[in-house]
Amino acid sequence: MKHLHPPGWAAPKGYANGIAARGTHVFVGGQIGWNAAQQFESDDFIAQTRQTLINVREVLACADAGPEHMVRMTWYVIDRVEYNARLRELGEVYREVLGRNFPAMTCVEVSALMEERAKVEIEVTAVVPD
Repeated sequence: MKHLHPPGWAAPKGYANGIAARGTHVFVGGQIGWNAAQQFESDDFIAQTRQTLINVREVLACADAGPEHMVRMTWYVIDRVEYNARLRELGEVYREVLGRNFPAMTCVEVSALMEERAKVEIEVTAVVPD
């Protein structure tokens, strides 16, 4: 895996500008902050994000992959103001669940998610080296 960082660019914080990788591709569909029984345990944004990241990690494990294999991550949030206001907490929960593995990331605000109580949805692409 090679991180792509154009010369002269400021260092990204908590993500990569790009990644080049070879191997088995793993595509994790959008995960939300409910548990294995598809029940929400909290309506708090950070608690849902923690559960969402745990769900991502568990799906990756099914392909013998881990956070270190992530190359792309897309976040869908329903409130960008809350996302930005809670970045410190987000960083803490991210590192707690996924460590210091920072793929190329995109984050967009959406008007709603399919599950009414969901505050965040995350999809991931990972590459497990051959």
